[in-house]
Amino acid sequence: MTTPRRRAECSRLRLLMLIVILLPACAAQSVGRDGCAKHLDAAWAALDLAKAEGFAGTVSYGKAVGLLTGAKTQQAFERYEGCIDKADRARFYAAESRKGR
Repeated sequence: MTTPRRRAECSRLRLLMLIVILLPACAAQSVGRDGCAKHLDAAWAALDLAKAEGFAGTVSYGKAVGLLTGAKTQQAFERYEGCIDKADRARFYAAESRKGR
């Protein structure tokens, strides 16, 4: 039979274990969130540059826009790895668009 004091100690221990498990996950989530936002900003800047240079009608520009739309959706659903991947690919297509491809 357990005493009320023993149950309270077990409850505190469980709470401490939960905090120890969740803190690294929260930190990783924050790093992913920041990385996703930075990659999206860079990709939009590259796309704006391609548009300013008059290459907004190219197929690559359209691909970049589609990828950025997907990246923004992934960001909304906190899928930061996918967001970063799509934003990087969008930057590639924005650069291709600037080259007229």
